[in-house]
Amino acid sequence: MRSITAAELLNVWEDGRSRTSSRRALMLLSAMYPGTSQAALAWLSIGRRDAELLRLREALWGPRMAAIANCPLCRERLELTVDIRDLLATSDETNGTEVSEISFTQGDCNVVFRVPTSEDVIAAEDAEDVDAARWLILDRCLVSAEQAGACVSALQLPAEVVGGIGESMAQADPLADIQLKIDCPSCQHRWRAAFDIVSFLWTEIDSWARRVLLEVHTLARAYGWFETEILAMSAARRQFYLEMVGR
Repeated sequence: MRSITAAELLNVWEDGRSRTSSRRALMLLSAMYPGTSQAALAWLSIGRRDAELLRLREALWGPRMAAIANCPLCRERLELTVDIRDLLATSDETNGTEVSEISFTQGDCNVVFRVPTSEDVIAAEDAEDVDAARWLILDRCLVSAEQAGACVSALQLPAEVVGGIGESMAQADPLADIQLKIDCPSCQHRWRAAFDIVSFLWTEIDSWARRVLLEVHTLARAYGWFETEILAMSAARRQFYLEMVGR
């Protein structure tokens, strides 16, 4: 993974503002790996994609992330600290790195499938609702499905088989569905909450971009510098000049 400059990150932010979450993720990956085609990046498993984005976030602003959660029982607002190193260490990163086929048998059903990719998620973005999107993704990931020797579609599979496929996908690509274990100190309720690194990171990038553009505006007006000159400075040097402007 290469370092992304401030100018490059601003370009991704500008181009990605009107894009979906999945396409924003691919844009960030493209900035990280400019020598790899976006089509190839789109076929990374979701877990592999999100592992790369976790590493990008660590490179940009460090391994510790501050998050907010509301207890579903007492509604207490909780401040959480999520460590990227823990997320990566507790997941088997050898899984999900290749989109290979997985076999699963339950009862008289035999299925072969692969884990979902960004390409699958993007293909399901125009589905009528969440359920339709999930069925479309499952159908795309099915390589073959048989029940009692007859070929069947994803919709024809028994519910317990579909559930087993989902569990197998989670085991094969653990970072595709990050679940945080949370304990409420007020009511002692324990639960799991989904953590979406794509949305979390994009929210941080959006806040960063607006702050940096304000800094560019301030310094350009004060010194007559161009945006490229200001963005080429380190954050520490920009801050020094901003403090000088304020005196």
